[in-house]
Amino acid sequence: MGGARPLAPWRWLGVPLVQCLALTVLFSMPFRMFGLSLPEPIFPMVPAFAWAVIRPSMLAPLGVLAMGLFLDVFWGAPLGLWALSLLVTYGAALVGRSMMAGQSWPVMWAWFAVNSGLAMGAAFLFTMLDSHATPSLVAVAWQFLATAILFPFAHLLIDRFEDADVRFR
Repeated sequence: MGGARPLAPWRWLGVPLVQCLALTVLFSMPFRMFGLSLPEPIFPMVPAFAWAVIRPSMLAPLGVLAMGLFLDVFWGAPLGLWALSLLVTYGAALVGRSMMAGQSWPVMWAWFAVNSGLAMGAAFLFTMLDSHATPSLVAVAWQFLATAILFPFAHLLIDRFEDADVRFR
């Protein structure tokens, strides 16, 4: 592509954060086509995964926390549910960062799916602990599939900023 871009925090953290929150609001609109509503993927999963792969940062976990708290407030979930789930995923991607370096597209998609499954599993368990009831496994599976499909956007974000910081080459 056009080469690496400078690693300004507003470009690799701020813009994706705002885009994910806007897409979350857009996809929550009561729009129905053929009797079906839009899926509700976890859009913040894209930057939470990509930021961990791009480079370690002190600002990225704060962005992940902010997006998770926004999801909690927006969807009416217990405060901290998605924030903690996304932070667990960010941490797992950060730990596996060295194993993901230089991997092919399908392997990275598998890593993204595993991290998405980890977040969904954490949210499932946290919901069970909070409500003392089991959430719908079918709904969780559909939300996982809708989120796993978002990997091309994470790959695009990684490709755009992966080589921008010369300290991590």
